[in-house]
Amino acid sequence: MIQLTRLNGIPIMLNSDLIKTAESSPDTMLTLINGEKLIVREDCDEVTERVLAYRARLLAAVARRLPSYDDLPRVVSIASLDVAGQPVAPARLRHE
Repeated sequence: MIQLTRLNGIPIMLNSDLIKTAESSPDTMLTLINGEKLIVREDCDEVTERVLAYRARLLAAVARRLPSYDDLPRVVSIASLDVAGQPVAPARLRHE
């Protein structure tokens, strides 16, 4: 979840996985996967930075719980998504 600010100044927590598109005109309008539209004070770059920071924190939390760092490439390949929401080709894993 990321914290954003509605245009009227009220903070909201948003599940960043629900964001389909973000556009500036001049306010930032987020379109969610269910078609709902939100206008927020943060610009598109700030929304993107908050989403990336949130996902990095999640990945770091998962990595801390792994029995060994040898499993990290597998977790990263599963968790990594490009900006279009399509899975990125998994990194080659070491098989022993």
